[in-house]
Order: sequence, then C-alpha cells, then structure tokens
Amino acid sequence: MTSVLSPDQATHFAGAGALHMPAALDASVLRDLAAALSRHAPAQAGTRLHGVAALTPFLANDGPVGRAAAAVLGDATRPVRAVYFDKTAQANWAVPWHQDRTIVVCNRIEVAGFGPWTIKGGLQHVAPPDAVLARMLTLRVHLDAVPDGNAPLLIAPGSHRLGRIAEADVPGVVARCGTVMCCAEPGDIWLYATPILHASEPSAQPGHRRVLQVDFAADALPGGLKWLGV
Repeated sequence: MTSVLSPDQATHFAGAGALHMPAALDASVLRDLAAALSRHAPAQAGTRLHGVAALTPFLANDGPVGRAAAAVLGDATRPVRAVYFDKTAQANWAVPWHQDRTIVVCNRIEVAGFGPWTIKGGLQHVAPPDAVLARMLTLRVHLDAVPDGNAPLLIAPGSHRLGRIAEADVPGVVARCGTVMCCAEPGDIWLYATPILHASEPSAQPGHRRVLQVDFAADALPGGLKWLGV
C-alpha cells in the first residue's frame, strides 16, 4: 500500500504548496541515483531526460523517489517529465519568478483547452488547462548541499491556489505571499504543487548543485493525448 503524508504534512502542503522531506534518500540510494544520471551531463539550462531506463526503479510509485509523490497523488502516480540541473561556476544562471505551464506528451493532437504547442529538447510540449496542472506534483531531489549561497529555489507559498497568474501580477503576488528559500542537504526531497510561483538566483558560491526535478501525475489526459513519461 502506498504511504501517505501525515496529517500535519498534508495540512502544510495544502496551504504552502511545498513540503521539505529531509534525508528522504539514504547515502546508498543517492549514490546509485547519481550513477544512473552520470551519463546525462546537464547543460546550462538543464537536460530534459527521456528514455533513461536506469531511472525507472527510482521513479516508480514504489521506488525511493516515486513513493514520495505517491504519498500525495496515490497509487496511480507516474513520472511524466524529468529535468536534470547543475549550477557551476561555468553554468550559473538565474530564473525569474514564474509558473510551470507546460507538459510533455507523445504526439500533437488538437484538444480543446490545450495549447500553445512548443518543442523543447526535441520533445513535444503543450500548455494544458489549469485543472491539469493543479493535480500534478513536482519533486526536486537534491544530490548536493544547497545552502543559502548555492542558489536554493525560491517559492511564493500559497501561490499554487491562485490559478494562472498573469505576468504583470506576479510581483504583487510574490509580495503578498512572501518568499521561502528551499535549502537542502544531499538526499533531501522537496515536494511542490506544480503551479507554485518559483524563481532561482545565480549561485553566490558556485559549486555543484545537482538537482533531479521530476513532474508526477495520476490522471489520464483527454482526447487521445498521452503523457510521454520518463
């Protein structure tokens, strides 16, 4: 049976849209995950991963990463997109405040409410209706320490409950919601409601900051659309 969040964790996640799970992966699992990712060196803006069979045992709903997602979404949870990031002195970028608004699908099929369509990393992306994103979950698995100076993700807690936020309204929403800095140690997992407003600054103390970011979903898509998966 899939594990579930404790009542306190569930309440916190529902309100903030984020939950820190310290030491979610032990040293041996973290080592094996790093080895599975080692052949997919991240580019400056991140490497989109697809067809990496070595990740399946980790991301399945009973695997060490996937079960954290299944605790929120249930037994039907499956990984639907993965990106591998690493900030270093040579690749040290900033990301402004934004919401993730696209998903990855197998093929382009015109379905009401889905669009616009884009190709990123050779994969077919589409912006779905807000209701699809609202039922998704994003996990960030930390392979390295992310203290204050190593560009932790910034989130605006509670912003996931506001639906699609117009770009012009983002600064005001961040000001109202406030900002949380998502520091982490190796093996930590952060859970996020996929629509949450988030940002990242350049690292002030550049060093490796390897993060595996995985989107999970438990619902099928309509009109013949299919998740591409990881």
